[in-house]
Amino acid sequence: MCGLLDASAAIDLRWRGGALDRLLDEGHAALVEVFGEHLGGLAWEFDVEVSYSVYGERGSIDILGWHAATRSLLVVEVKTEITAIEATMRKLDEKARLAGRIAQERFGWASSSVSVVLVLPNESTARRRVAAHARTIRSKLPARTAEVNRWLRSPTGRIGGVLFMSPSNGSGTRRGKTRRTR
Repeated sequence: MCGLLDASAAIDLRWRGGALDRLLDEGHAALVEVFGEHLGGLAWEFDVEVSYSVYGERGSIDILGWHAATRSLLVVEVKTEITAIEATMRKLDEKARLAGRIAQERFGWASSSVSVVLVLPNESTARRRVAAHARTIRSKLPARTAEVNRWLRSPTGRIGGVLFMSPSNGSGTRRGKTRRTR
């Protein structure tokens, strides 16, 4: 019947329990955790899943970081895989544009600059996706892991970059006590 109508059937599968949610969230949560540890070890304050609704734009910032000494604000988007390049770049632009207002209203952080980092798993698939869309991604996020890490240690001005991290062992990060606020 679907073929006659040039349509497809969708199945709405439901069951009790959160196994699927836990499975889908596990990789994301691991990357958020390891990047949070990294930030905490570098004297950054941060909050996770900072929700907003400004002028009809809604969403949440995976990690909103604050470096008080330099008044640097950091918008971090964490992805376990990058599928929709256009949607990712558009949402990052929205978050960066609104971050100063969100940080001021929610936490009293008056920033002098807003930077953006896209955190991806240090895996060949993520690297291939970034390479396949290099011009588009570099237009907003030109820095890569080493440069982003240097900036995180001593933030000066703004940065936009992609940082590849291992969610399992935190390779490329310094382990330290997580300094979570709020």
